Amino acid sequence: MEPAAGIASFSAMTTHHAPPIGALLRDWRQLRRFSQLDLALEAEISQKHLSFIESGRSRPSREMVLLLAEHLGVPLRERNALLLAAGYAPIYPERSLEDPSLDAARSAIDLILRGHEPYPAVAVDRYWTLLAYNNAVTPLLGLVTDAELLKTPVNVLRLSLHPQGLAPFILNLTEWRAHLLARLRQQVRATADARLGELLGELMSYSHPDAGTRHDAEAEAAIVVPLQLKLGDTTLSLISTTTVFGTPVDVTLSELALETFFPADTATAAALHGLAAGSEATA
Repeated sequence: MEPAAGIASFSAMTTHHAPPIGALLRDWRQLRRFSQLDLALEAEISQKHLSFIESGRSRPSREMVLLLAEHLGVPLRERNALLLAAGYAPIYPERSLEDPSLDAARSAIDLILRGHEPYPAVAVDRYWTLLAYNNAVTPLLGLVTDAELLKTPVNVLRLSLHPQGLAPFILNLTEWRAHLLARLRQQVRATADARLGELLGELMSYSHPDAGTRHDAEAEAAIVVPLQLKLGDTTLSLISTTTVFGTPVDVTLSELALETFFPADTATAAALHGLAAGSEATA
């Protein structure tokens, strides 16, 4: 498992063992590879002021915490943690997608998922928990042999790489595995989330004969990595795109992503249209 850059998790913030705000801001600055001068110039404050904040000689205002967090690209969940460490109440709410206040967002998600059919699309949260999916995903879930993997909450990455999940049906498993692990590593670096680090460690522990034969740098440099999936007598070749909400002020929406898959060739497009037509005929 890879470390989360020494930054305390949000859960740790809620205990009396929470690190001081100055130390947390310094950790985030170092994680982003900013010098004190770099960050001070970005935030338009003096380097001396920033130094006093990091050393604990000066207590930052709530506005200062948010200003520094903005320039450091700190995710909303971790901004709440910074506010708590500084002695302020969190300002970014975290609500279930079923909350009435998020009805408009939920409608938009449903519209995108339905509108993307007959091609697969899923909605996931920060931890790759499956929140919603369209009808084109159902045949893919039918390939999974371990029913435990389909019990709520379903983790999309675990489902993809587990030996009793979709892994046996992925024809380019070495390439796809390297691609998913590279994405997750980037996410761990960006969020310093220990829970994501644990997920990365779990996924890397799955037995795979060719694991480690492709360099991480090569996977991260790839522009488009297709998912080649064996579905019965059909081979599907899919490329994916990720859609996120713009400028969210809610933790839930800031961590939500829509993964939409498109056919990489005409044969895959025809196969998916055929599956959809067959499903409608038997409905």
